[in-house]
Amino acid sequence: MPPGHGHAHPAAPGAGMEKKPTIEGVKNLVAVASGKGGVGKTTVAVNLAIALKTLGAKVGLMDADVYGPNVPVMMGTDEQPRAVNEKTIIPVEAYGVKMISMGLLNPGDKPLVWRGPMLHSVIQQFLRSVQWGELDYLLIDLPPGTGDVQLSLIQNVSVTGAVVVTTPSLVALADVRKAIEMFRQVNVEILGVVENMSYFNCPHCDGRIDVFGHGEGQHMAKNFGVPFLGEIEIDPQIRIGGDTGKPAASHGEDAPGSKSIFAVARNVVARLEGVNSGAGAPVVEIL
Repeated sequence: MPPGHGHAHPAAPGAGMEKKPTIEGVKNLVAVASGKGGVGKTTVAVNLAIALKTLGAKVGLMDADVYGPNVPVMMGTDEQPRAVNEKTIIPVEAYGVKMISMGLLNPGDKPLVWRGPMLHSVIQQFLRSVQWGELDYLLIDLPPGTGDVQLSLIQNVSVTGAVVVTTPSLVALADVRKAIEMFRQVNVEILGVVENMSYFNCPHCDGRIDVFGHGEGQHMAKNFGVPFLGEIEIDPQIRIGGDTGKPAASHGEDAPGSKSIFAVARNVVARLEGVNSGAGAPVVEIL
């Protein structure tokens, strides 16, 4: 069976460049990042998690975007995680995905005004105290940019690889450069670039409309020598799914807006298999 097709069961993780602690029972820790806000990073993380679960994997989703924790809204739950004791938190489950978010612990509109050490503390708790159990993939939705939360995560746990989300606009792509450089400086493998809000399929003329430009994500990936994981289209169902807590991927691969999400999910699986077998990143896109 060719890579990227079939079920989402990963190979065993390969040896990293540095020995950092792993999370017991978690085979692959995948950071979902972006250089700037507004590119749909959380939408990609949520739909990717559900797509991987649908493909047969055991999946967890950690919302590390502590300032704007939108994962609970998109996953359609406000259930609070259960604390068994000070060091044991039972994650919430939605669409078969285990999940933790600051939005479940701090519900309502009250903003979090936190500084570095406090952020470090909550990230450590999410990583160490949550009972994730056996997972093929734990996806971590990082805040946009290259700040304290990203560094706290990367320095304290072994991250298998990072998915960088962008849109085709040149403004967004300038920030992708920073995100890629950050992961490279700390020796985290870039699994690839996802171009979100890539194009719009006109329902009337069946033509493709490139709202924000075309091909820039692919060019950026090529310039940096990292894989291009795919384009996710602009589809009203993806936005509606996020707003209503019924993500597009939860309706199955053939639902509107889902096909491109599942294609990206299969490419992420293929990349992780390559990383874990020591194959490294191909220079050109894998599509």
